[in-house]
Amino acid sequence: MTDLQKALRDMIVSVLNLEDIAEGDIGVDDDLFSEKGLALDSIDALELGVAIQKQYGIKLDSKDDQLREHFKSIRSLAELVETHATKGNAA
Repeated sequence: MTDLQKALRDMIVSVLNLEDIAEGDIGVDDDLFSEKGLALDSIDALELGVAIQKQYGIKLDSKDDQLREHFKSIRSLAELVETHATKGNAA
C-alpha cells in the first residue's frame, strides 16, 4: 500500500466519522459503495469529494462519466489524485 493510499484510507475514516471501522480494515481494492465493502452512500461520496478537493486541490466535475468509477476503491481514488497531480506538474 502506498503512502497516498494510506492517506486516503485515513481520510475516509476521519472525514466520514466511521466509528466501527479502523483504517486497517479497508483494503485498497474494497468496493467503497457496495454492501460487500464499506456501503457508503451518496452523502458520504459528497463529503469525501469535498475533502479530496480541499486536500489535493483537485476540481471534480459531477458531470464526469468516470467519476463513479474513480470513487470505487482506495486504489481508484489514488489513481485519480496521481493523475491530477501529474497533470498539474505538467502545466
